[in-house]
Amino acid sequence: MEKKINIFSFFAGAGFLDLGFESTGHYDIVYVNEFNKTFNDIYRYSREKLGIVPPTFGHHVENIGDLLEAANMKQLRKLLRESQKQRITGFIGGPPCPDFSIAGKNLGKDGNNGKLSEVYCEVICKAKPDFFLFENVKGLYQTQRHRAYFELLKGRLRKRGYFLTEQIINALEYGAPQDRERIILLGFHKDLTKNLSLRKKEGDVIDFDWERYKLFNMTNIRTINWPDTDMYEEGSMREMPLGIIPELSVQYWWDMNSVETHPNAKMFFKPKAGLPRFQSIAEGDDKKKCFKRLHRWRYSPTAAYGNNEVHLHPFESRRISVAEALAIQSLPREYEIPTTVALSDAFKTIGNGVPYMVAKGIANNLFEYLNR
Repeated sequence: MEKKINIFSFFAGAGFLDLGFESTGHYDIVYVNEFNKTFNDIYRYSREKLGIVPPTFGHHVENIGDLLEAANMKQLRKLLRESQKQRITGFIGGPPCPDFSIAGKNLGKDGNNGKLSEVYCEVICKAKPDFFLFENVKGLYQTQRHRAYFELLKGRLRKRGYFLTEQIINALEYGAPQDRERIILLGFHKDLTKNLSLRKKEGDVIDFDWERYKLFNMTNIRTINWPDTDMYEEGSMREMPLGIIPELSVQYWWDMNSVETHPNAKMFFKPKAGLPRFQSIAEGDDKKKCFKRLHRWRYSPTAAYGNNEVHLHPFESRRISVAEALAIQSLPREYEIPTTVALSDAFKTIGNGVPYMVAKGIANNLFEYLNR
């Protein structure tokens, strides 16, 4: 029987990435770090509802930068070594990324959030897990000035003995109904690659098959004649058009997750702009910066619910609900957020999360690679 892998989770948020890993049956989340107490409360609540046991080494509601202090790093290393004696142990995390986003603040490495990417890499370098996963917006990879910073971070990781592999992925490829591109960087310590005889390409680049657990091909997705816009009609019925991939549509996931009866179904912001503005936007008109109306038979734009970005229901005069947003992030129907949480906190942590289907696909691929 293959032995499970232990995971230390950083920037855990509401636990979407962690849940994707654990749901494969191959991993245990044993350590959780999250700075925001409300997000951590959501994490604990949702996992308790799902019947998942708490992490062995507990929840650490603190700034990740504090781990770089000598006493804290000593304790982190102690827990990591204890875990490594029993199982392969990795770090996973996606530092907050608006400073690298073209649509965000674009402050780069000098922004408060941008600095967290460097802190995460430093924690990895000092603690030395067997492997790590780093997730961020594609701007860190594709924007020239941010790319230089990204290469600097990778250089530090290589010097500490990590072999790397990276790819820009889209959530659609893994079956989540939103157009969300992210850079994923995986690193494997040289001792692990030697002990497991992991495949490498030339030099220090890992030979990792990124395509193995993708469900759909982006070229095919982009060539499909998806519906564009339709006149907004309150409470309307609209048949699924021929030729689309139903599993990538908003309506498919809303039906599968029973969003109308979900515990978070009634959690949505009440209109302040007045009904005429809500009713004037066509179904599928998501090109605007702020008010974007989803199309029921198309995938959603990136689940980003901050910076005045508002996603409207396809055929109701309101914003989408928490239940509907969770489905767009491809969470299982059983995942729920406490109804006492402020709406702004609920939508922020949902938008920050890694789509569950992405996390699950990469987790399966990673496990297979480590056991091949």
